[in-house]
Amino acid sequence: MKVNEIRKLTTEEINAKIKETKEELFNLRFQQATGNLEKPSRIRELRHTVARMKTVLKERELGE
Repeated sequence: MKVNEIRKLTTEEINAKIKETKEELFNLRFQQATGNLEKPSRIRELRHTVARMKTVLKERELGE
């Protein structure tokens, strides 16, 4: 998810997306621990997405 796409979302939608992404990240880490992970790069991608969303939230908080 790109930053421009994230900025178009409302704060509540971003928080919901963060929750969904963290759940997916947890499941991928579990798969990695059991040796069933097919795309290890997906973990890094999700971590970066969560960071982008948190950055946009922080920008909004400071902008108010």
